[in-house]
Amino acid sequence: MKIATFNINNVNRRLPNLLRWLKSAKPDVVSLQELKASDAEFPQAAIEQAGYGAVWQGQKTWNGVAILARKADPVLIRTALPGDAADHEARYIEAA
Repeated sequence: MKIATFNINNVNRRLPNLLRWLKSAKPDVVSLQELKASDAEFPQAAIEQAGYGAVWQGQKTWNGVAILARKADPVLIRTALPGDAADHEARYIEAA
């Protein structure tokens, strides 16, 4: 199993790079950081067309995270790091 992490630094601006990399590297699971996109702006259709299911927690500015799974649909489990209820930044998710 190939697991990778990618600080995408704006998922929509770097979507062509991400799609090329997914096609060539074929990771099974990918964690993305710094989406810099709201939930509605996440490029779900393009990622699904590339063969990946995704869960994400978007945020317009510096944060936002996603988990992609090749040929699978991850199930979102948690969207905040336990122990800090005041933290509303989109910097953490868990998926099964």
